[in-house]
Amino acid sequence: MATPPKRFCSSPIFDNSFEKRSKKLSIEGNIAAGKSTFVRMLERASDEWEVVPEPIAKWCNVQSTEDEHEELSTSQKSGGNLLQMLYDNPNRWAYTFQTYACLSRVRAQLKPISPKLREADHPVQFFERSVYSDRYVFASSLFESGNINETEWAIYQDWHAWFLNSFHSEIELDGIIYLRASPEKCMDRLHIRGREEEQGIEMDYLNSLHYKHEKWLYDKTMKLKNFWLHSKKLDASYQLLQLFKKKKIYT
Repeated sequence: MATPPKRFCSSPIFDNSFEKRSKKLSIEGNIAAGKSTFVRMLERASDEWEVVPEPIAKWCNVQSTEDEHEELSTSQKSGGNLLQMLYDNPNRWAYTFQTYACLSRVRAQLKPISPKLREADHPVQFFERSVYSDRYVFASSLFESGNINETEWAIYQDWHAWFLNSFHSEIELDGIIYLRASPEKCMDRLHIRGREEEQGIEMDYLNSLHYKHEKWLYDKTMKLKNFWLHSKKLDASYQLLQLFKKKKIYT
């Protein structure tokens, strides 16, 4: 059987020898679908796997220079809590937040690889969500709800397309893991984890996000220009634990 071609990365700022043999996967799902729990399990599963979580702390304090992945206390969130501003007044802050969120995802996927992963024989990076869900799930939902207006949506799509075209080889994914959970289950988990900014989230918003995830990754009826990836669907209520017991997460 012929050896499949290796990935080529033309950017001089990346180590091509690593990029040719690495795999990049995104973990997608609704708010409170179980992604945080899942990534913690992934981190313990293999030394050759690296998880890049969402920079929640940075969204909650945009002026902070601290670790952007660590949760902050209420007293620490003094430098512009953009996540809270989004949920308090989405009509005013939806475009601002979604622009910053997408920028942070691009930055995460362009970040240099850790020394540990460079030494791995079969390195895999897992990203908590991606630039694709940012546009086709979250930004799209905010536009359809009227919280992003037509001018803002046109601008967002313009620079998002430019990002993808300019950094395609660096941010290209090899696959997606979809954590599938009902909006009702997500709402229950959202209240249990008690993240302050999320307590005002309404069921209609979770329903909208669930619908878009389903069309994209379950029904596969959402058309994304020049984009197709293998996706693995997991029942976020039960199947995750079963897969880890069998040590069968990515094949």
